[in-house]
Amino acid sequence: MTKSPFILSIAGGGSTYTPGIVKSLMVRLADFPLSEIRLYDIDQERQDTIAPVVEKVIRDHSDTIKFTVTTDAKIAFDGAHFVFAQMRVGQYKMREQDEKIPLRHGVVGQETCGPGGLAYGLRTILPMVELIDLVEKYASSNAWIVNYSNPAAIVAEGVRRLRPNARVLNICDMPVAAMRNMAAVLNVDRHDLDVDYFGLNHFGWFTSVRVNGEEKLPELREHIAKFGLLTEDAAQTDPQHSDPSWVKTWRHIQPLMEAFPEYIPNPYLQYYLMPNYIVEHQDPDYTRANEVMDGREKRLFEAAREYKETGILPDAFHVGVHGAFIVDVACSLAFDLRQRHLVIVENKGAIADLPYDAMVEVPAYITSHGPEPIRVGDIPRFHRTLLEQQLASEQLLVEATLEGSYEKALEAFTLNKTVPSVIHAKKILDDMIEANREYWPELRKAYVNGKRV
Repeated sequence: MTKSPFILSIAGGGSTYTPGIVKSLMVRLADFPLSEIRLYDIDQERQDTIAPVVEKVIRDHSDTIKFTVTTDAKIAFDGAHFVFAQMRVGQYKMREQDEKIPLRHGVVGQETCGPGGLAYGLRTILPMVELIDLVEKYASSNAWIVNYSNPAAIVAEGVRRLRPNARVLNICDMPVAAMRNMAAVLNVDRHDLDVDYFGLNHFGWFTSVRVNGEEKLPELREHIAKFGLLTEDAAQTDPQHSDPSWVKTWRHIQPLMEAFPEYIPNPYLQYYLMPNYIVEHQDPDYTRANEVMDGREKRLFEAAREYKETGILPDAFHVGVHGAFIVDVACSLAFDLRQRHLVIVENKGAIADLPYDAMVEVPAYITSHGPEPIRVGDIPRFHRTLLEQQLASEQLLVEATLEGSYEKALEAFTLNKTVPSVIHAKKILDDMIEANREYWPELRKAYVNGKRV
């Protein structure tokens, strides 16, 4: 176990999430002491814009924490104890393509689900492995990478195959955001909830929600039937998830539960179980990527410019469950707290009737040696079959990345439940190959005109 205070590196330091994450760290310094925070990004201009805001957040709480901003991997990771990874390969210009290309073909356009998530995965697996190698080369021998780069399921599967012994814990704040909303509905603190959950990342279900040992799922079912997974006054949701598209996302849990009322679904299941409805209500010319660029991104970069000119930092970033969850997990890793969190882990029998090596999202005790998954047991046939299809799509995508296989990429797109047919899958894949030439590994066809090449 590493002794504090810690050296923490944030890979993807130019992210607009960085100030909120650092603020979450600052208010928890007593729990997670830090001697240095380092920002690392390959986009120097973007990181240099964000860095003064981050430094202001640090100095509001500490005069002693060293602050380093760099594009040099050795400087970033030398002797580091923890690395928070928030990689976005291709930035928002490619997220926009991920969303708009499928919509041109009448298919869901979403950052992490459907063809958009598969495209994002093809861009991210190999750069994530490069990051792991840099951390292992320069950082402390027992350093942990807490990875919350999307698409988390595909990235986790790629890492499992290529770097199986890496000290990487893959996490996602979506289940925690759902728990925040449940807690608001129940009028309790999020940390008072004790939940059971099974699935893949962005593809799972809450099977139990307890407060002080009392089951609250029946109460939540009745509330969701009226309002979705939001408080009656939707304005009380976390500002990070209060844009119109997010309000719709939480509302859409209602029709999912009307159809399948036993468990509370991850909100992203709407893209897989009601894709036609989602496409009908998506604007193909103005997607979530545009909403973020015109919203959170614009606000923070304008605030950074104002701070540079005036020395006054507007309230332009939010501290919510995203940053708080990362700090909770890091504390449990650092001090062997064995806290129970929903994380992405190798199955190893946790979900008995899914493959042993599947990367699943389940509760686990977080120790200084890593996560210890909690056994879920067998799951119902309906849920298992959906999970098997989604798992096959994700695993084929990883194999396509590693083998440079066009056919396996096409199989991954075709198997994805958001895609109606192989005709749609091929058109979308071919368009995405053209859009991602700078980022994807080359995908080669095994057969041309019926002949093996």
